[in-house]
Amino acid sequence: MAITNNKISENFKRYRMKTGLSQEEFAQKADVKYTTLTKIESGVIKKPSVILMAKLAKTLDISIEDLLK
Repeated sequence: MAITNNKISENFKRYRMKTGLSQEEFAQKADVKYTTLTKIESGVIKKPSVILMAKLAKTLDISIEDLLK
């Protein structure tokens, strides 16, 4: 399945914003570095690791598949 480079970042940002959390608050809650989070949202990190995707999805209370859609 081909995923556009920005698809993960777009989906992640949209789901994060639905939670009402800032990037910094979300990074703390997900136990992820703030800089890593901003790189994902801006598309600098195009293919986050499965472990990182799992952390983000769990914090958002969604599946990894939701981030890939």
